[in-house]
Amino acid sequence: MEISAAGRLEVRITAADVGKRVSVRRVGHPSASAVTEEKFTDTVGVLTSWDNGVLVITRRDGEVVRIAESSLVAGKVVPAAPARRRGPAASYPELARISARAWRPVESERLGEWELRAAAGFTRRANCVLPLGDPGMPLDDALTAVRRWYGDRGLPAYVQTATGAEGTQELLCAELTERGWVREVTAELWIASLAPVADREVTAEVLLSREADEAWLARYQRKGLGEVALRVLGSGSPRASEAERGGGPSVWFATVPGAEAGAPPAAIGRCVVDGRWAGFAAVEVDPALRRRGLATAVMAALAGRALEEGASAAWLQVETDNAEARALYGGLGFAAHHAYHHYREPVADGASAAGRG
Repeated sequence: MEISAAGRLEVRITAADVGKRVSVRRVGHPSASAVTEEKFTDTVGVLTSWDNGVLVITRRDGEVVRIAESSLVAGKVVPAAPARRRGPAASYPELARISARAWRPVESERLGEWELRAAAGFTRRANCVLPLGDPGMPLDDALTAVRRWYGDRGLPAYVQTATGAEGTQELLCAELTERGWVREVTAELWIASLAPVADREVTAEVLLSREADEAWLARYQRKGLGEVALRVLGSGSPRASEAERGGGPSVWFATVPGAEAGAPPAAIGRCVVDGRWAGFAAVEVDPALRRRGLATAVMAALAGRALEEGASAAWLQVETDNAEARALYGGLGFAAHHAYHHYREPVADGASAAGRG
């Protein structure tokens, strides 16, 4: 907090700082047990509006905090993003593009610097707008065009946004909320150095393949696994041969065979190698075989192959309520880079929605 030369807290932000990352302290109501005690609350995030005596701050995780101007006792502008303690250096736009290339849609169209993506509803990541700049028209017109485009395909309109890193989209989140768009899912993108993951001991037999075979798909916990899903996953598509020619991401599928012939795999995983980045997804283990190191074995085997192909950094996406996965990835050296969110257009009750994730 800003402290004056006289030792007093000061508010050194104004409405002109909307769009900047700020740290503020406000005074709350005294506690019931100590009526003379003033209680303070600190909030750090992007100042997304300051109107009619109310500040709106979007925190790193996307949570919106509304603060009465009259309650402020201190405030200042702070660096756009906190210094990273571990993991490779990376910008949000770089990671957004890399992660998008790992979940390629079946159909896409440009709207200025926005990309409209569709894949018959298989995963939100392949059925949402990726806005990485100016749509080339006023926001309301752009959102109208987005709703029309997805409506023509029988899909709800989603916009994927991010918060919590330099160059993320807190202002766009606020504008979508103001227009009635609903945030349905929040997850995080985590990054790590790749070599320490590959150095983990592979304690199980892990088979690597360019395609997701029937056994792999039997363990994959997704609905609607048809031709479109296989194209998004990169199984049996031209992407494998493209990768071998150096023309696109390299997709690998990992399988730990089940104990009995014909049984679903004990564990699976997927990795997309794209330049210096290796993206991990679909790491799933038979519930009866968890806590035996199978997920770590899958990650290590895939990481080893990614290192051979020239990658040096790793990323993955994990939902905020998946405590078990977060513990696993944290133990492998991953840490959160930014949060990302899917905002859905206001729809009538009972309308369909794209798949989760």
